[in-house]
Amino acid sequence: MKRNFSLLFILVSLMAFGQIEEKKLDELIQNTLKTFDVPGMSVGIIKDGKMVYAKGFGVNSLTANQKMNGYTLVGIASNSKGFTATALAILADEGKLNFDDKVTKFLPEFRMYDPYATQEVTVKDLITHRAGLGLGQGDLMFFPEGGNLTVNDIIHNVRYLKPEHSFRNTMDYNNIMFIVAGEVIKRVSGLSWAEFIEQRILQPVGMKSSFGNYNRAKAAGVKNIIDAHAPVDGKVIQVPHDWNETADAAGGIISNITDMGIWADFLMNGFTTKDGKKLVSDKQIQQLWNLQIATPVALKNAYDSNFGGYGLGWFLTDVKGHKQVYHTGGLIGTVTQFTLIPDMKLGIIVLTNQQSGAAFSTVTNTIKDAYLGIEDRNWLKTYGDRMTKMNADFEKGKKEIFAKSEAFKKEKSQHPKPEQFVGTYTDAWFGDVVITQQGKIYRVQAKNSPRLKGELLPYTHNTFIAKWDDRSYDADAFVIFTYDEAGKATSAKMKPISDITDFSFDFEDLDLQRTK
Repeated sequence: MKRNFSLLFILVSLMAFGQIEEKKLDELIQNTLKTFDVPGMSVGIIKDGKMVYAKGFGVNSLTANQKMNGYTLVGIASNSKGFTATALAILADEGKLNFDDKVTKFLPEFRMYDPYATQEVTVKDLITHRAGLGLGQGDLMFFPEGGNLTVNDIIHNVRYLKPEHSFRNTMDYNNIMFIVAGEVIKRVSGLSWAEFIEQRILQPVGMKSSFGNYNRAKAAGVKNIIDAHAPVDGKVIQVPHDWNETADAAGGIISNITDMGIWADFLMNGFTTKDGKKLVSDKQIQQLWNLQIATPVALKNAYDSNFGGYGLGWFLTDVKGHKQVYHTGGLIGTVTQFTLIPDMKLGIIVLTNQQSGAAFSTVTNTIKDAYLGIEDRNWLKTYGDRMTKMNADFEKGKKEIFAKSEAFKKEKSQHPKPEQFVGTYTDAWFGDVVITQQGKIYRVQAKNSPRLKGELLPYTHNTFIAKWDDRSYDADAFVIFTYDEAGKATSAKMKPISDITDFSFDFEDLDLQRTK
């Protein structure tokens, strides 16, 4: 494999491609790593069925310090959603399900908060983000990694998620419904989601280095794999890998640019493998890549797009008159982007081991512009300046909040007493959140998410700040108590202290009622 790898990259380095110079792209990627403090990135371009660019830059880990290359495995996160949709399409072609089948046909125990939605929600609804749940609603059941809830627990708890939108009225990105879809695949096929993806998609397509999830890759003894990295106190550090197997169907796959290039070619050639086997019928492809629910598009935008929205497992839009099929993926410490312009036979893959979306957007947009014949718009400067300002604003806001907390500490007469709020609070879908006193400090711990723990800092007479022990989360949150007439807390709500917080930390959806 190493010999073939070397030959491939010698050939690639000698090839000209598209309308962007290889040296110029190399330099852009190197500068992108520096600008956004990304330890490693791999970039692939497939054009007209050929991988015309496939390179790794930087290192796969600040600890291991091995060079990133075309075979370095990265968690592709939500780019896995396209595989979940493809798996369902395969089962549909086999007559084992229909996208319009009710979910309860396969999961009789499935319930949503609204009885009408329970009766009507279909397999298609699961993978279009239109079932009524809000952005990231319920994600705390599997995020961050290390939670205690099983897939069956999550499916059961969906009934407690009060929808933020009317059924089928609004697209709001949500992972939980994809977990439900993964269980449909398991019930219908008899294989786990990861087994089905590997046996029925990855292997036939020729993605020989890819796995259904991180643990399966590690169990196979893979060494060329990234570590995750995130900024903490202004410095990027290595952080634990973050993905829970319960959410494989929403984002479990681990792959590299070589295999993702093969995936791109397969998709753009009518879902047909190199040996001529068509895995998905045109009838099903039409559903996958047709707009199922629309989202607003700015009247003025960088690519003169006229429409936007979601198909089945894919985002869809138009760029300069060409249909674009794409997705992004993000975990704590890694983000990825996968872009197809099928009528141009163009695919762009960017995989990183840091969580800067601006980094992958810089590279993808520059490559895309070159092939669309657009003069260099210096996306590096645009995104670099934007992120510098945004990060400064975020840091300023957080510092002001913690400064207010420090000032409040000195006003001890206003502090709530421990007997007023120390205790156990329970949310129907998330479980217990326990607040304790340990000497002079207070601690908060989520029972079903052991890594979600930290110190409670007083902020006002009824509000504390949950300062999480794992500082890579960047998700500190207000805990706001409601007191009864005797001054004892009866419930609590939460919300992030900063807009920088990832939407999967969906604290705002918690309804914590005191039980002890």
